[in-house]
Amino acid sequence: MLKGEKVLEKIIMDCDPGQDDTIALIMAAAAPELELLAVTTSAGNQTPDKTLNNAMRVLTLLHKSDVPVASGNQKPLLQELMIAPQVHGKTGLDGAILPEPNFAPQQMPAVELMAQILERQPEPVTLVVTGPMTNIALFLQIYPYLKGKIKQLVCMGGAMDYGNFTPTTEFNIAVDPEAAKIVFEAGIPLIMAGLDVTYQAQIYPEEIAEISKIKNAVARSVAGQLAFYGTFYAQEKWGFKGIPLHDPCTVAWLLHPEYFEKKQYHVEVETKGEFTRGQTVVDRWDLLHKPQNVGVLTKVKRAAFVNLLLSSLRKF
Repeated sequence: MLKGEKVLEKIIMDCDPGQDDTIALIMAAAAPELELLAVTTSAGNQTPDKTLNNAMRVLTLLHKSDVPVASGNQKPLLQELMIAPQVHGKTGLDGAILPEPNFAPQQMPAVELMAQILERQPEPVTLVVTGPMTNIALFLQIYPYLKGKIKQLVCMGGAMDYGNFTPTTEFNIAVDPEAAKIVFEAGIPLIMAGLDVTYQAQIYPEEIAEISKIKNAVARSVAGQLAFYGTFYAQEKWGFKGIPLHDPCTVAWLLHPEYFEKKQYHVEVETKGEFTRGQTVVDRWDLLHKPQNVGVLTKVKRAAFVNLLLSSLRKF
């Protein structure tokens, strides 16, 4: 951050890198309006050892080794861990061109690092969550007195209409539904970038070609990641022209909320349904007459979103 630049948001990113998590981290690091206080990692896209290593490699690439990193819980609160190598590869970041980490992770668990940072910050901090919500749920249970130090939580997860892991359930919520339920019911201001908006946030082949023209190591890494990540979304069943960039929608929302449409709804997380476990049940018509606890992103200006990514990559 340059002298004199105003920080609009201080953030902690809780993630499970993941190609799209990585792009979200890159966009955050490129933005002078954001101050990245810490990165905490969860198990999700891959096992916890791999997501921790991936986060550290990305921060090394970004020359952000001064950002503290801590690993979170090794598995969900109640169920066994589910991962997504079919999407993200054996490493969780297949296709990436990344250095090995040049720093060590914190020895304390993720929730303790979060607590230390929130305790010493004079103002509340924004949490950006792009993986399962296990760490956040544990934090709220262990440090309930620090809930007021969370300004807002911006998450990629859930969906209004359909899932990508089961017919009704989005992957991040499916990995730990109980954790998501705790977070959604915590009374924290919450923004949900679900599949309804993230499937709109596609980068098209001609725009990926523009990334390949950017001559820096960060852009080269992203180009390699998209080449691998895109093979999953190239399947005919999706019917996509491009590659949806799920997790970067969280950072884009913080930087440019005007790129999105948002509606306030009451949202519950289903934890018991035989076919709907992990579903985010969105009360669009206010049938339950309950508090509208979640700001749900419903639309994105795709071209502006992609231009934000391209401009972010050109800063390195």
